[in-house]
Amino acid sequence: MIMQRTVAPIDYSIQEEKIARYAKALAHPIRIRILKFLDQQACCFTGEFTEEIPLAQSTISQHLKELKDAGLIQGNVMPPRIKYCINKEAWMEAKQYFTNFFL
Repeated sequence: MIMQRTVAPIDYSIQEEKIARYAKALAHPIRIRILKFLDQQACCFTGEFTEEIPLAQSTISQHLKELKDAGLIQGNVMPPRIKYCINKEAWMEAKQYFTNFFL
């Protein structure tokens, strides 16, 4: 017997999509460390991460991009550097979504 898969599109709720986006951004230990570091600072310039996290600046920048794409952090260009801060609204939303999800 051959099983047929459904081809009907799946409608995800906004909450499901946001949880998945936040979870993907949090799916690497370096990103967790970056968020913890930013949570203890008001803001941080790009170069300061290499003092805290022993990785190449390019690698840290890739992780910052993932966090920024998910909306968890904000980056303001202040040539020649970028100043990063936690997006407090999105961070609180992520915490609430995960709390509700795990209850």
